Amino acid sequence: MAEVAGHTDRETLIRSMSELVAGMAKALVDSPEGVSVKVETDGDSTVLVLRVAASDLGKVIGKQGRTARSMRTILGAASMKAHHRFALDIQQVDQLEPPTSEK
Repeated sequence: MAEVAGHTDRETLIRSMSELVAGMAKALVDSPEGVSVKVETDGDSTVLVLRVAASDLGKVIGKQGRTARSMRTILGAASMKAHHRFALDIQQVDQLEPPTSEK
């Protein structure tokens, strides 16, 4: 049962980090409704794919990548504490792309 509890804790950690990244991005952009985070987990590592509108991409990356680097630093600190590796991938949402819920 400890393994099941650990799995739940890991899911909670991943969800919390996903919400943190989304919250930081929404605070930076002009179109917060265009922010989404997709979670890709593989064993002891998780990639958080942050998607923002093309017009907001520069705001999330920041001058010389400083804002993106800061977000990655926060994820790195959480990785050390939780013994779970996080990576952040920032992508631009194509304005012509249909919503994924319409399949």
